[in-house]
Amino acid sequence: MSPTEALVALNLIEHVGPVRVRQLLEHFGDAPTILRAPKSALLRARGIGEETAEAIAGWEKNVDLAAELKRIADFGCHVLTAADDDYPALLKEIYDPPIVLYVKGRLLPSDKNSVAIVGTRQVTHYGLEVARKLAYQLAYVGVTVVSGGARGIDTAAHQGALAAKGRTVAVLGTGIDRVFPPENVELFERIAATGAVVTQFPFGRPADKQTFPIRNRIVAGMTLGTVVVEANLASGALITANFATDYGRQVFAVPGRIDSPRSKGCHDLIKKGAKLCEAAEDILNEFEYLFPNSARAGGDATGMFPTLTLSENEQKVLDAVTNEEQGIDEIIQRCGLPSSTVSVALLSLEMKRLVKQLPGKLFVRPT
Repeated sequence: MSPTEALVALNLIEHVGPVRVRQLLEHFGDAPTILRAPKSALLRARGIGEETAEAIAGWEKNVDLAAELKRIADFGCHVLTAADDDYPALLKEIYDPPIVLYVKGRLLPSDKNSVAIVGTRQVTHYGLEVARKLAYQLAYVGVTVVSGGARGIDTAAHQGALAAKGRTVAVLGTGIDRVFPPENVELFERIAATGAVVTQFPFGRPADKQTFPIRNRIVAGMTLGTVVVEANLASGALITANFATDYGRQVFAVPGRIDSPRSKGCHDLIKKGAKLCEAAEDILNEFEYLFPNSARAGGDATGMFPTLTLSENEQKVLDAVTNEEQGIDEIIQRCGLPSSTVSVALLSLEMKRLVKQLPGKLFVRPT
């Protein structure tokens, strides 16, 4: 039995969670040894009581590991453990990282530059538009957008990232074979095709009140920061924000109408110190140390920011912009492109933070 297979088995056992597995690994050294240990030896491990020791010692009576491994293969997903390079680096830093992650699609090293966008299921039109816009702008410049795949803000965030042809990751509160909500079947397939759908739950696990907070800690744990777009005071999105705070990650909140219950949670976060977020620029500025302007066109040599791809027209316009303030007419003359093409390219370069617009419709390269 491989270490990964043993961890899949441990993840299937009742009364065994990430913290206990870490304690067992510290005591026994590897996962296969844990499964071979008798009850008496298990009881000698720190934090392991009678119930847990008995469940592990008799695991083969209650766990069908071969069937679970077959389901993984047949479904076309794979499993990651903390020993794997693709396991999210930020997630390893939290107190209770998942024992295993079921992944459909692929997690990439560039996903370390990720931001969570979360919020209420009972969303307003304003919330949907803000979530899509923020996700689009972040994904467009190479930031991976992470959310929970739920109705409302989560779905809008995934849609915005996909519209920008960027990466997005959906973290499920169910087994990877369950689609919840059911109307997101096609959305999850699109996410898996270019990004990833992930969960810590084994096949067949339905959604319940326990699974969503467990899911929320992964969303907060694998990202640099969490943006709450709309949330009432009882919203699960605030649980994600609390996890982010506990993990030392940045929390952002989008303001809304003062008379809207769906803005109360965001306003409460701002009162408690969350950064007010009106645009993607507010998020990017907070992580400026990860996105140095000098490295943006070619990518940061340290790998902290993905290489940005420019179209031929964008590159021509960028070459025409200097460190001196210029009007759009001068840029058109310098690059020899139609005015409409230059306007579109300048907007794109602004979003990629390669060009800065000054008052009076003047443009300059950022310093």
